[in-house]
Amino acid sequence: MHRLAMALLHDSNEASDAVHEVFASIIRDATAGVTPGYLLSAVRNRCLNIIRNMETRRRITELYLLPEDNSISDDWPPEEVFIHINSIISSKLTPQCRKVVELRFSSGLKYSGIAEKLGISEVAVYRHLSNAIEIIRKNLPFYE
Repeated sequence: MHRLAMALLHDSNEASDAVHEVFASIIRDATAGVTPGYLLSAVRNRCLNIIRNMETRRRITELYLLPEDNSISDDWPPEEVFIHINSIISSKLTPQCRKVVELRFSSGLKYSGIAEKLGISEVAVYRHLSNAIEIIRKNLPFYE
């Protein structure tokens, strides 16, 4: 299994982690009657997930970080921008929209969690968030 992971990942530490994660999931889920074919498939799938995640991280780094600087400053965006966004949220959004934004960005709930908590559909949550983002963009001076 480790050889398969090494062939896919070309990194001994990542390969060991992938194999360990497969065994940990088998122990955690108390899976009985595991066959060698299942183990190899599970390791292959875990390696493919790792490769996909690495590719996603690489693309995000290339797309969103400035070429001359591979890090984002701790003071970006400035505190004034947060204050301005909060004032837009409190003054320009409807109470329902404001609650959806708060649950999504402050509490970190997913669309389904927000919908369940507020008794609305996930589509309504999406629409509230889209409207909120559009209103915030229109009211930020550097988006004009």
